[in-house]
Amino acid sequence: MSERDSTLRDKAFLVLLVLVTLAFGWILLPFYGAILWATVLATVFAPTHRWLLNAMAGRPNVAALVTLLIIVGIVLLPLALTAGSLIAEATTLYERVQSGQVDLGGIFKKFLDALPSWASSLLGRLGLTDAGDIQTRLVAILKEGGQFFATQAVLVGQGTANFIIGLGIMLYLLFFLLRDGETIARAVRRAIPLRSEQKVALYKRYTVVVRAMIKGTVLVAIVQGALGGFIFWLLGIHAPVLWGVMMAFLSLLPAIGAAAVWFPVALYLLVTGAVLKGIVLMAFGAGVIGLVDNLLRPYLVGKSTRMPDFIVLLSTLGGIAIFGLNGLVVGPLIAAMFFAAWDIAAGASTQAQAPEKQSQKT
Repeated sequence: MSERDSTLRDKAFLVLLVLVTLAFGWILLPFYGAILWATVLATVFAPTHRWLLNAMAGRPNVAALVTLLIIVGIVLLPLALTAGSLIAEATTLYERVQSGQVDLGGIFKKFLDALPSWASSLLGRLGLTDAGDIQTRLVAILKEGGQFFATQAVLVGQGTANFIIGLGIMLYLLFFLLRDGETIARAVRRAIPLRSEQKVALYKRYTVVVRAMIKGTVLVAIVQGALGGFIFWLLGIHAPVLWGVMMAFLSLLPAIGAAAVWFPVALYLLVTGAVLKGIVLMAFGAGVIGLVDNLLRPYLVGKSTRMPDFIVLLSTLGGIAIFGLNGLVVGPLIAAMFFAAWDIAAGASTQAQAPEKQSQKT
């Protein structure tokens, strides 16, 4: 066989490899969310599974099953209960506004009347002093939100079979990723056509980023949202679960945080006469909710894994825009792998330039 024929066959095999890989990805595309979260949860709970495997004297099936049950108990069930409460509270709030039980225009007018003159004039220049117009805007927003939740409820009802299938695939795949994760990871590393040190660096970066994203971002958001919902419930503020979920979601975004929810509410309580409640909410928000990020995140993530806040913000928003809620993980993960790949490339370039400089000196 000539060298030309060998090269041609190698190129043909490479084309075949790319085509079958794309075709396989296309087949799995409908369940990419289930595959994504199974991989993420397996990565996060891998240390737990290893500990159980050692404690159970090397019984991989039992250790994987127990880890799976732990994930269902501490992750999936609380998420399902919170989602149910969120939809119920959002629907109730929308119905109360529609029926007139909640007078948004009156609430806003009361808020405006309590503001100092300089604040009122500032809002006037911004065109935000017409209570009727503000009420119309808020009702329109709530109407769209109510329609969104109603649509989602219909879609959930219509797509129950797809949801159950997706959940079943995620749990099924998660079991095998827990049990055979190390074997699968070694096989993937062998198949990737990169240098061994590059593959090791990228794999370490992936595991560190995924665990840091879940522990240091999602977990912190959950804690902040839970604390915010608790203080809202304690102070008798309507729909505490809804507000708590909003605080948790906003805390995922740097430079915004949960204060975007609790601070305006605290300010409203202060200027409308509920001074004690406003002070309590302000103190709790700044002294407890605000400190969670500063205390927990460095401990859970570590300084070496932190990306600049503006990169986290842009990658998270971009990920959500493209991938939906899955983008909360996909966006920052792509950004982290981008920086990791360029760090490796920069290191390789530096190493390549070092012998050249040494030869020039000699």
